[in-house]
Amino acid sequence: MEKKPLIGLVMKSLQAEFFQEMKKGALEFAGKQNGFELITVGTSTQTEIELQIQLIDSLIEKKVDALVVVPIDSKALVPVVVKAVKAGIKVINIDIELDQTLLKEAAVELTYVGPDNETASNMVGNVLASNLKNGSKVILIEGLSVAENAQQRKNGFLKSIAEYQLNLVASEAADWETEKAKSVFEKLFALHPDVEGVFCSNDAMALGVIDVLQAKGKAREIKVVGFDNDASVKPLIESGDMLATIDAYGSQMAVQGIEYALKVLAGMENKGSYSTKFDLIKK
Repeated sequence: MEKKPLIGLVMKSLQAEFFQEMKKGALEFAGKQNGFELITVGTSTQTEIELQIQLIDSLIEKKVDALVVVPIDSKALVPVVVKAVKAGIKVINIDIELDQTLLKEAAVELTYVGPDNETASNMVGNVLASNLKNGSKVILIEGLSVAENAQQRKNGFLKSIAEYQLNLVASEAADWETEKAKSVFEKLFALHPDVEGVFCSNDAMALGVIDVLQAKGKAREIKVVGFDNDASVKPLIESGDMLATIDAYGSQMAVQGIEYALKVLAGMENKGSYSTKFDLIKK
């Protein structure tokens, strides 16, 4: 009997709702299929770069046939991914794009599967901007700066700022984490108490920002948007404490990554960029 291919799905923080959903979607898909076996691994937080490298190393040792990888750091994960490719493992990059320059230097080409983060964040940024007026003061809470999608989401909101002539008074990274966003925003809000809008590069950070605003009696008065459509923000969108978010369908993104891995294992060339679906979610 022919051995089924073994595929490793490597994620970031499994404490984050987005990646819990991604894992769940991948396991449900694998459970319905009979053509491959799936191993899912992830870090505990959004910043454990070394641990993520170790997880990939251990999957290389397990001699998996393919890897589907969401890198924490777009540059730091390139060497271990190149190591996997050189070991004959097919690698599909999803969600956060690996650094293309470093991949080219290593003469490695990969399939990338993920949303157009810049367009999506511009879309939700425009919802925030259209609820403000010219010159309104806004704050940007960024994701982990070494992640390509954090830069893309920042750029998307900067386009909204330019288009609607908003005044960006502060921009700081909170590394995708709720508690860090809380402390970062608390500090920024003390410096800019007249801020009128906050763009959060993911929903986990939006939760931290809204916590601060609720404690200060400023929720709804100061407009907030996020990204990911985590289950925990749905009541906040209903109540108006949060204006809008983006659903990037994380559970389906992993499935698409696995599907491309199977195609590459079947002989398809491992290259190209494939955009995944996203939708604007508001009340």
